[in-house]
Amino acid sequence: MRKSTKFSPEVRERAVRMVQEHRGEYPCLWAAIESISAKIGCVPQTLNEWVKKSEIDSGTREGVMTTHWLRPSMASTRLN
Repeated sequence: MRKSTKFSPEVRERAVRMVQEHRGEYPCLWAAIESISAKIGCVPQTLNEWVKKSEIDSGTREGVMTTHWLRPSMASTRLN
């Protein structure tokens, strides 16, 4: 079964940016995520995952960057 991609990349980027910009207005990161996720219509856990991925990709959090886990699938495709 495939996951639904209800939110466009633009909406995801905007939501993550909103969390980063308004983080200081809330007592903790989770409070900011809960507030902003309600505004865009997703569950807080989803927005939290987007924020984590963004932090990893920007180098502010440790983890495997998106570009690294995309490479193996791209390498397995054959060009004729």
